[in-house]
Amino acid sequence: MTNPLLADWDTPFGLAPFDLISDEDFAPALEIALAEHLAEIEAIANNEEAPTFANTIEAMEGAGEALDKVLGTFFNVSGADSNEARQALQREFSPKLSAHSSAIYANEALFARVRDLWERREDLGLTDEEARVLMLTHRGFVRAGAALQGDAAERMKVVKSRLAVLGTEFTQNLLKDESDWLMKLDEDDLEGLPDFVVDTACSAGEAAGKSGPVVTLSRSLIVPFLQFSPRRVLREKAWRAWTQRGANGGETDNRGIAAEILGLRAERAQLLGYPDFAAYKLETEMAGTPDKVRGLLMDVWGPAKAAAESDAAEMEEMLKADGQTGPLEPWDWRYYAERRRKAMHDLDEAELKPYLQLDRMIEAAFSCAGRLFGLEFAPLDVPLYHADCRAWEVTRGGEHVAVFVGDYFARSSKRSGAWCSAFRSQARRPRVETPVVVNVCNFAKPSAGHPALLSYDDARTLFHEFGHALHQMLSDVEFGSVSGTSVARDFVELPSQLYEHWLEVPEVLSEFATHAETGEAMPQALLDKVLKAATFDMGFQTVEYVASALVDLEFHLGAPPADPMQKQAEVLEGIGMPRAITMRHATPHFAHVFAGDGYSSGYYSYMWSEVMDADAFAAFEEAGGAFDPEMAKRLENFILSKGGSEEAADLYMQFRGKMPGVEALLKGRGLAA
Repeated sequence: MTNPLLADWDTPFGLAPFDLISDEDFAPALEIALAEHLAEIEAIANNEEAPTFANTIEAMEGAGEALDKVLGTFFNVSGADSNEARQALQREFSPKLSAHSSAIYANEALFARVRDLWERREDLGLTDEEARVLMLTHRGFVRAGAALQGDAAERMKVVKSRLAVLGTEFTQNLLKDESDWLMKLDEDDLEGLPDFVVDTACSAGEAAGKSGPVVTLSRSLIVPFLQFSPRRVLREKAWRAWTQRGANGGETDNRGIAAEILGLRAERAQLLGYPDFAAYKLETEMAGTPDKVRGLLMDVWGPAKAAAESDAAEMEEMLKADGQTGPLEPWDWRYYAERRRKAMHDLDEAELKPYLQLDRMIEAAFSCAGRLFGLEFAPLDVPLYHADCRAWEVTRGGEHVAVFVGDYFARSSKRSGAWCSAFRSQARRPRVETPVVVNVCNFAKPSAGHPALLSYDDARTLFHEFGHALHQMLSDVEFGSVSGTSVARDFVELPSQLYEHWLEVPEVLSEFATHAETGEAMPQALLDKVLKAATFDMGFQTVEYVASALVDLEFHLGAPPADPMQKQAEVLEGIGMPRAITMRHATPHFAHVFAGDGYSSGYYSYMWSEVMDADAFAAFEEAGGAFDPEMAKRLENFILSKGGSEEAADLYMQFRGKMPGVEALLKGRGLAA
């Protein structure tokens, strides 16, 4: 019987046949797909014909079709719906995939062909995109160590293999700490909690096999618990468990793993001739240098810290008025911030939440994409990897564009956070590929018979991830290696953060923010309060983020720290971290930085992109408004459709005509002087 992962997928739009795939299929499929890909690479490397773009670069782009199918399916499923078998496979696959990558980059005959083309690039008559793909391919070989010889080349293989293993261990330890902890709530413990929090806690208890409500470490449950519970002792217990993930001692402790990862990254950079990992990593980003990154972060740090300290002083007075002994602690912040928001803006999360139904917010995201880019979304009835998933066909003018999958609810088998990924990326050469894109979130799943309700932050997350999805779906390039979100890390967040702005367009909220029980639109008075409070508590949000970004940067500058926790403490002390705020992601659970190389030395990139997204939305406002058709066309033509086929700064300049300063960001966050 043919392995379903390797068979021709005679399914709607070539989707993976999830109903036919079992965990037992992955390992044998991977072995066959790896061997096939290596044979294809050997054939390219040993081609007796002189190197051409077609027989070398384009041939490499087309190689590994079976491997792409196997890995695209496995890693999307294992990230969103893990189990013991899939975790064991991840641990088994990590060193194999690292060795496979190393074998390709260490293929001297292949690199010789790539280098030959690179040296003759001016005489090859390449299109702009072909020239870009050639440059990226050559640069990828060099940065992977293809030019290294002897002991250095062998050591690079060992370093990369070990990093792959450690990244997997870090992720799995974090998932175990998150899924193992819960706090049972008695009847008295429900005091002060809105119905939606109680409902979520009951649903979580049911999922965990408990007889009553529980608090888990799912962000969609623990954050509202910290916002609303008046029981300070319980808030502290929950907060400590949340912030201790990955630092509980024993087998799941990530502190030693983080130290080893930082050491190996520094060694990798030095093998390639860079002074440290930050210099290596930032070379290919828009920022370019660590000094530029630190400059941006510190420009924002001062105003953010001042705002946070002013807010903290007010909340400490509230704490004392409640008869509590000070000072204000990190587990107090969200509780008193919520009370302060209600007092300042007469805005209560419990009042707001019934208007933010998940289904209506999905409709809102789709509607904005329709008005801006002419996209239409029709539900698909196809097998998917989990019962909670939904799928839609995306069309424009009757033509198929993409398949979009939404996986919205938190569960113990899903890693925390929210992300966008692709089962398949767009390309036209050497074969036509239409994208299959997935948004994965961790919203609270309601109990049976109740609608799923979002916080305002959840709704913003939904729009954010859908912005990434649009970057994938509207990609219109020749080659998959520069498709969609295959861009500089500090540019990739531009489309996602820009799309968040459409959630705050009054006409969008007035149409789609309808009450879960009455169906009535959000009252104008409440809508006004929502928009007026958009920058509330922004000092806190900015401080916790910038602190994390600065720690990440300092980790990768100079010699690697022997004790990352000590280094973290030193960085925070050096910038004067307010005592009642902690890093958004402390080192032992900083998955952005330690689960893989993606955001390592690059967590700043959300803020680098935010400088552009604030400026880009201002372009719409300066034109005909949020749905100005000319600006929408420019956004698609110069950014969303281009992927990584041109330099990020060049794309932004074509869209806007100039590079922005930090002023629009400070204004957008309510931090401008």
